[in-house]
Amino acid sequence: MIESVAAAALAAGLGLPKAAGNAMTIERDLSVRARDGVILRTDHYAPSQDGPAVLIRTPYGRGAAMPMLGRLLAARGVHVVIQSCRGTFGSGGRFEPLVHERDDGLDTLAWLRRQRWYAGRLGLFGVSYQGAAHYAIAADAAPDLAAVVASVTTSAMRDLTYAGEAFSLDTVLTWTQLLESRTVPWLSRQLELRRSQPRLAAGFAHLPLAEADRVVTGGTVPFFQQWLAEHAAGAEYWRDRVFGERLAEVDAPVLMVAGWHDIFLPAQLDDFVVLREAGRRPSLTVGPWTHGSAGLFAATLRAGVPFLLRHLTAPDARHLTAPDARHLTVPDARSSGTVDITLTGRPERRDDWPPRYRPAAWHLRADRELSEEPAGAGPPDTFTYDPADPTPSIGGPVLVAHRSGPVDNARLEARPDVLTWTSAPLAHDLTAIGPVRAEIWERSSLPYHDVFVRVCDVDRAGVSRNVCDGLVRVTPGRFDADAEGVQRVIVPLWPIGHVFRAGHRLRVQVSGGAHPRWSRNPGTGDPLGAAVTLRAAEREVFHDGVRRSAVFLPVETPPSTGS
Repeated sequence: MIESVAAAALAAGLGLPKAAGNAMTIERDLSVRARDGVILRTDHYAPSQDGPAVLIRTPYGRGAAMPMLGRLLAARGVHVVIQSCRGTFGSGGRFEPLVHERDDGLDTLAWLRRQRWYAGRLGLFGVSYQGAAHYAIAADAAPDLAAVVASVTTSAMRDLTYAGEAFSLDTVLTWTQLLESRTVPWLSRQLELRRSQPRLAAGFAHLPLAEADRVVTGGTVPFFQQWLAEHAAGAEYWRDRVFGERLAEVDAPVLMVAGWHDIFLPAQLDDFVVLREAGRRPSLTVGPWTHGSAGLFAATLRAGVPFLLRHLTAPDARHLTAPDARHLTVPDARSSGTVDITLTGRPERRDDWPPRYRPAAWHLRADRELSEEPAGAGPPDTFTYDPADPTPSIGGPVLVAHRSGPVDNARLEARPDVLTWTSAPLAHDLTAIGPVRAEIWERSSLPYHDVFVRVCDVDRAGVSRNVCDGLVRVTPGRFDADAEGVQRVIVPLWPIGHVFRAGHRLRVQVSGGAHPRWSRNPGTGDPLGAAVTLRAAEREVFHDGVRRSAVFLPVETPPSTGS
C-alpha cells in the first residue's frame, strides 16, 4: 500500500515533504501482552524500512482519524503504533481511567524494543486522555523518548475534575456517556452529540448525583462513583492517577497545543511552566480553539506532525538499518522551545509564555459600573441563588465543541441571579495576556455556596461574549471573614489572551453557579454524591472603600529597553 490520496492532500496542506513513495503495510489487531496477561489490541502502520516509532495509546478506538495519521507518518519513514487502552475496543481487562496507563504503556514500550524494525527512537502523540496516558510513561521512557506532542491535555487530571474544588459535572458525565457508548460507531456518536441528548440532560438535572450515571448510561459506572466519593483535596485515590510529580524529569522535546476555551488550559499551562522552570525548553501553541473542535484538530496536526518528524528523523535516516539508526544524533531537547500564541479579539501573535504583564484591577463599583478607579462608599449588591433553579452555564470551556467557546451572554445576564458590572467604552485597545483572578468580597446566608466570575467583551453593538471565567466552592473556614462575616473570596479564572478593542466595553459577571458545567451547590454541605435537599441562599457582593471587589486582568507590558 502507498500513501492514500487523502493522506497526500493532508500532507500538502500541512507543508510536509512528499512521501518517499515506498510501500507501507498495515497490521491490525496485533496482540501486545501486558504483565498481567491482558491482551492490548494494537495496529501497526509500517514503512518499508526500519526506523523510529510513534506510539498512540487511546480509549477512543483505532478508527476515525487514526488511520489517516498512521498513513501520513508511515509514508515518511516513521512506524506508527496505535493501541486501544485496556478494556476498550478489543483490548482485554476493564477500563479504569489512569490506573493501568503507566504499566500498560511501559509494557508496550518493552514490546517495541523487541521488534526488529524499531530503531530505538520513540515519539508520543496524544490528544486529551491520550496525552495523560503518555505522561504516565514519559519520565520512564528514556533513552528512547525523542519527542512528545501533547494536545489539550495535562499531567494532572484531578485539576480538571474538581476545578475550583467543585465538581466538573458537564465534562465528567459527558465523558462517562462517551466511554460507555464506545461500541456505537464514531459517526453516530458525533451525530448524537449534536442532538438534544435528553438522557444526558436528565442526568445533569438529577439528584442525587450518585444516580446520574444510571440515568445517562443505564448502569452504574464505577469510576464515576469513585470520582464523586474521592473529591477531597489530597485524597489518596488520586495519588497514582496524576503524573505531575515526575513531569520535570521529561527531558525530551515536548510540544503542547492548547485552546483559550479548552477544559485543560489552566493545568496545561501549569505543565508548561513546570518544564520551563526545570530547565527544559517545551514548545507551546495556543489559539482560539475548543475541545474536540475541527480547528483544534487542524492546529494539532499542523504543529505536531512536523515536530515529530523533525525530532524523530534525520536527513540520512531512510537508508540506515535499525542498528545504525539507533546511533543517530537525536536533536537536543533544548533546541526546541518555540511559543506561538494567537490572541482572541484580534488575531495577533505572541512568542512567549508566561508573558510580561501587570495585574490591572478593574473594580466593581456602585451603579454596576466597572472601573480602574477604586470604589467608594456604597451598599452591596444582592441576589438570591436557588439551586432548585440553578444559574445555567453557557459557552466557555466544556467538553463538547459545539456547546463551548464564546457565545452571546444576553439570556444569562438577564437573569436576576446574575449581577453585572460594565465599563465605559475603551479609549484604546487593551491587550490582556496571562493569568486572571478575581477578589470578591461577599457574604452568604449559607456557609456552603459557590462564587462564579466571568469576564466578557461587549462589542459596539452591545453583544456581550465571554472571554474567561472561573468558579470556587466556598466552605466554612476556606476563606477569611471579617467581623461582619464578609469573606474575601479569591477566584482563579481561566488564563486569557485577548484584545479588547477600542470602543468595546469590559463586563464582569458574578453569580452563584454555572450548571451543569459545575454541579450545583445544594447549600447544605451534604456529600457530593448524596445531596438531595436544596436550600436557597441570599447573597451580597460588597464594593466599598474597604472591601474592594475587583477582577485583575494581566495587561500586557512591553519589554524593558534598558538604558
